[in-house]
Parts: sequence; structure tokens; C-alpha cells
Amino acid sequence: MNTPNPSMSLTKPEAFDLSTKQRIYVAIGMIGLMVLTLATFNITFPYRKITLTVSLLAIIIGTILFANDLYLNKMAGIKNDGVMFKSISSRGLWAWISGLALTGFYIVLYFKAGWLGLGADGAENTGLVALFDPLSRLLNGGQASQWFVYGVFYTIAILVFGYKFLLKYRHNKYERLRTYSVMFFQLSFAFLIPEFMSRLNSESFSLPYYDLKNIWPLNYYNFEQYRVDSMIDAGDIGLAMLIFGILSIFVITPILTYKYGKRWYCSWVCGCGGLAETAGDPFRHLSDKRKFAWKIERWVVHSVVVFVVLMTTAVVYSYLGDDSSKYWLTKSTFLISVAVLLTVVFALAMIFKRDQLAKDAQYGAIGYFVIILVLLGMHYFNGTNLFLFKAETLRSTYGFLIGAIFSGVIGTGFYPIFGNRVWCRFGCPMAAILGFQQRLFSRFRITTNGGQCISCGNCSTYCEMGIDVRAYAQKGENIIRSSCVGCGICSAVCPRGVLKLENDSMKGRINSNEILLGNDVDLMDLVNQK
Repeated sequence: MNTPNPSMSLTKPEAFDLSTKQRIYVAIGMIGLMVLTLATFNITFPYRKITLTVSLLAIIIGTILFANDLYLNKMAGIKNDGVMFKSISSRGLWAWISGLALTGFYIVLYFKAGWLGLGADGAENTGLVALFDPLSRLLNGGQASQWFVYGVFYTIAILVFGYKFLLKYRHNKYERLRTYSVMFFQLSFAFLIPEFMSRLNSESFSLPYYDLKNIWPLNYYNFEQYRVDSMIDAGDIGLAMLIFGILSIFVITPILTYKYGKRWYCSWVCGCGGLAETAGDPFRHLSDKRKFAWKIERWVVHSVVVFVVLMTTAVVYSYLGDDSSKYWLTKSTFLISVAVLLTVVFALAMIFKRDQLAKDAQYGAIGYFVIILVLLGMHYFNGTNLFLFKAETLRSTYGFLIGAIFSGVIGTGFYPIFGNRVWCRFGCPMAAILGFQQRLFSRFRITTNGGQCISCGNCSTYCEMGIDVRAYAQKGENIIRSSCVGCGICSAVCPRGVLKLENDSMKGRINSNEILLGNDVDLMDLVNQK
């Protein structure tokens, strides 16, 4: 006898096929996406306001209706929803098609914006970019750029997929709160406020506008000469923004990380993290869990930090003066200050927290520290170009390799292949710096109750940062990892309540002993030590 699906699997993969309603909702969203695709190929639509509104509403409504049908007909609770069987979330054909399509869009957006219809040298836009002109004029008073188009797509993705995420994890208060947070910060601080700031600029008043929640080193461009001059020329408002940017690096960020870990930014504020947690949620299980990947992660991401430190130092140094009577911050003073700051940070870490760093981390820290000081010394004493290149060369190289290729093309375009936190794990200097602070002096940890762990592996499977959470849970050991972004999904998918995100005292937070709970261990004594 012929059957529609000959599968004899006990897991019934056919149960995860789309229903008729879901197919209709997908079709609605695809219609909106198709309109935007046609605009990309320079097909002119006569009523841009109506066309843009209809296309965006179709995408939004289709996604919302799909999410409602997928989750509201089920009880709240842990749901994996057959991600291992779906082509899009198991590196199947649709995953590769999606990855290549997204990557292609990012490449065109970054390097060939004219193909999307961006007018050259102030000329009228055409194609896809022109379709967004009415919305751009409404918000900032000017015609759209490729970055405005990107900002609209980015914000809509976080909002609509954030709604889907809220339905999926509606049983977990922590997940709901942090999702509301990233949706709010993306819509307001990253999108609307910068557009309104742009509208306020005029010939007599000009203030740099950017994603206000970005902190150095993510907004490395904020310390370039033209931006610093623009802030100073804008008066008290611009000066306040410049001072806030500096305080956020040395005061605000360390305090918040001490109290809450890096999750306050990476999982509650950051736009990259917001997109990864919402649109990238179906792909979190694809993160590489191998120890080899963890070693590569540590070396690559900290190399990026060294790169951005040298690049920023070179850029600032390039526009400072030598005459102390004219400049309160001279080139010599600046280089000495950088060297002293790095020395103090390195010395404090190696003296007081050395036991919390693995041996290869200690060697790496020493090596990078020596390299930076040697390069600074070469420039200070011999006048050699910092890092053997000009500041602009460093700036353009970093912007191309890290700011464009890594964070955009690879980091986001290949969600369906590499997982949703590739950029955060391997390339984000902000995540690396916050992770350094989290590892050494943060009150945040994920506590575990090893006696309740049934080794189901949900926590490790759905850890987007590639951490083997189960290994810690089986030993009843606190999880203190630099890479942990505190998303809390490991706790949300645990069927036994083994994992708990906490902010506690610094005492006894790290216990790296190989603990196997049994008759030879006093469990109450072990708990009290934590």
C-alpha cells in the first residue's frame, strides 16, 4: 500500500511540516518580499508610499500570523519544534540558499549600493532605495541611503521575530523581559533617535548621529578627527556626547559588567545580539561545540581586540599635536597614557586574577601585551608608523575586514550555516572586552544543581556560544565563561530547573575542581562553599 510519507521514524519528522494555514501566511510574507525584490531590479512602482507600506505590512503580518499559528495553539513550555528535521535549520538546501541570498544582499549593500538604486553624488535614487525615500523624508528629512534601507530591514526583523520569540518562550519571564529590551533599544536608540538627530542638523548646527547604544570599540569611528571636531563644534550637547562616550568605556561599562555580567549589553541592548536572539533563534543549535572551535574563538576574538586598540590609538594619535602650549593632550602624552593604562590593566590581571586564566590565555596575554608596548615604543622613540602602517590604512582595513566582512557578510549572512552568534563569538571586540571583565571581576554566574541533572543535553545543544553547559551541570559547578552572553536559553530549555542565572558575591564563584557527586562528597558542604 502506498502511503503519503513512508517514514517509519519514531520521532515522526513529517509532523513538523507546515500546515495549510502556515503555508498561506508564508505566502503573504513572500509577496511582500517579492515586491521589494522586484524594486531591487529597478522595476518602477508609481505609488511608492503605498507600495512600501503594503510590502512591509505583508512581511510583518505574514510573520505574526505564522507565529500565532505555530505557538498559540500549543501549551507554553519548552519547544524544539523539529529544528533538526527542517532544511532551513539543519544545514539543508534551504539553509544554503538562504545563507547565500543573505550574504549576496550584504555584499551588494556594502560594496555595490548603486545596484540597489542608490543615486551617485546626490542624484535621485531609483529601484529599492527609491522605494524607501518617502519613509526617509518623513523621519530625517532627506532621501534614503542604503544604510537607511538596511536599518529599516534590521529593525523590522528584530521586532517581528522578537514577537515570534516572545510567543515561543512565553513561559519564561527572563526571556520575555530581555526580548522587550532589545526590541526597545533597536527601535529607539539604534533607529528612530539617530534619524531624528539627523533631521535637527542644519548649516549652523551639525551633530554626528549614530547608533547611540554602540560603545567603543563597536563605534571605533567615533574618535576620528572629523567626528570629534563636530561634537566639540556642536557645543554643550556634542561635548556631553563625547564625554559620555569616554565615560562609557572606562566607568559605565565596567560597573554594569561587575554587577550583571556582559549580558546587560550582549543580550539586553546590543543590536547584533538582538538580531541573533530573534531572527537567529532557530539556528542557535548550529554553533560549533568542539573544543577546537573554542580555542580558535579565543585567539581570533582577542586578536581583533588588539587590532582595534592599535587602530584607535593610531587614529587619535594622527590628529594630535606636539606643542604642549596649544594642546592639552599631546601626541607624547597620549601614547604614554595608553601604555600606562594597558600596563596597569595587565599587571592587575596577572597579579590578582592569574589563577583564573588558562595557561594559553596567560601566554597569549603576555605576548599581545609585549607586541603592543613594542609598537608603541617604536613609534614614540623612533617615529616609526604605528603598527608599521598609517592610521588611515589601519582604519580602512579594520572597517573592511571586521566592520563589513566579518560582522555583516559572515556574521549575519550565514546564520543558517554557522549559527546565530558567529560574530559575537569570533569577531566582536566589545564581547571580548566585556568577557574579560566578566571572567575576572563580575558577580554574574550560572549556578547549577548537579543532583537534579538528567544529562538530557538540551542546555549544551541550544547554547549559541558553543559552551558545553551539561559538563558543568553534571558536576554541580558554576558556569563562569568569558563567552557566555547570559541569554538564559540553557535555563529556559532545562526540564529539571538545574540552571539559574544569578548575581552574587565574588567569593567562591569559580570552582574548577573535577567534582563528581557521590558518597565521597559532602553535598551540603559543597553547596555552602559556592
